[in-house]
Amino acid sequence: MMQNGYVRATCVRYQVVAISMLMAFSLYLDRVCLGEIVKSESFLSSVDLTKEEIGRFLGAFFFTYALFQVPAGWISDRFGARRMLTGYILAWSLLTALTGFATSFTALLLARLGCGIAQAGAYPTSGGIVRRWYRLENRGRASSLVALGGRLGGTLAPFVTAICIALLGSWRVTLWAYGGLGILVAIAYWWLVRDAPDEHPSCNDQERTWIGRDEDSRRTTRSDILPMLKACVTSRSLWLNSFEQFCVNIGWAFLITWLPTYLKETKGVAAEEGALMVTLVLAVGMVGQLLGGFATDWSVRTFGLRWGRVLPISGSCLIAGLSYFACLSLDSVWGIVACCAMVSLMTDVGVPSIWAFMQDVGGRNTGGIYGWANMWGNLGAAASSVMVPWLMSYGARDNSGQSLVFLACGSAFLLAGVAALGMEATKSLVPAAVKA
Repeated sequence: MMQNGYVRATCVRYQVVAISMLMAFSLYLDRVCLGEIVKSESFLSSVDLTKEEIGRFLGAFFFTYALFQVPAGWISDRFGARRMLTGYILAWSLLTALTGFATSFTALLLARLGCGIAQAGAYPTSGGIVRRWYRLENRGRASSLVALGGRLGGTLAPFVTAICIALLGSWRVTLWAYGGLGILVAIAYWWLVRDAPDEHPSCNDQERTWIGRDEDSRRTTRSDILPMLKACVTSRSLWLNSFEQFCVNIGWAFLITWLPTYLKETKGVAAEEGALMVTLVLAVGMVGQLLGGFATDWSVRTFGLRWGRVLPISGSCLIAGLSYFACLSLDSVWGIVACCAMVSLMTDVGVPSIWAFMQDVGGRNTGGIYGWANMWGNLGAAASSVMVPWLMSYGARDNSGQSLVFLACGSAFLLAGVAALGMEATKSLVPAAVKA
């Protein structure tokens, strides 16, 4: 666009983030909807499964999702983010639709395993896209918007799914509709996104100048994978980031797994009211995504990359940990919900900094590096699902189980905050010997 002889920069980078937000919304909608579907009469009357079988096929998703983080991220680095992420969206959308045809435990299990594989590459690949389309001091806000799309999809999924089942009359038709929506998102992603600004026909020179030149932009080759894995294994900074994500997810996962049960069984809250409370807790976290994006970019401009990237993570983890500790002295249900909402808020305040850190150090291997750290985060969530019932059982003899859970979750956040201080965003993990 020309104004008074001056050519203004295009804003293609905004549409790249917008479609990435829609991708993340679809990702979480398809991921979370099964939790609501398996409770519906429509599902229970058409598929004969035990509670154990339902738990197994729901949990199967996270097994493949964690294991395929690194391979899926590296494949995107190797063959291009636009091509691969479009394929990933198509794959999980088709599998979601195919889940609607399942009539047996085996079919449901295979579909969820496949969805885990397909969705594993979504966030690592999206992280690489943000790195190429936004300069360093703006990556936090861009990352926060993509993550916000996911949080919004996860928060609305139970409510939207329940409505769809009621209106459409079947859980199967609901999944077919979600699959169709995902296919449309994949088409839009392919149409709107390119791997880099230089490849986009609608991105002008002024916008490319604003974004800046990527000095490590070439795609990875087969010879890069071993040096990349070596960097993952030997980097103290990345191990600290992985440990930080592991601990954060131990604390955060309680909110989406055991908080509803705690409110019902320990505090006597009705199921409907408890669901509303949990939705409120998660909705507060969405505000944190936006705050965290501005916080990390401001922090980098103010304190420099070394400390500016880690201070929002460490500070938010400290507040989240103290919020869990505060639950130990509270009897009020709404007081505990308020503390859990603060945990949700602070967790999401730190997320944009975590994403941006991996973009800072990952270079052209951002997808693989992101996948490595995100894998450990998901393993932390898995550990939380085991830890909480064990602590409840251990404390049953003196009725201290819930206190132990709050203590463990709070301590996990404090450990994460300390670990974050050792992360070094100014040092690229790409081995010098294979740099372009």
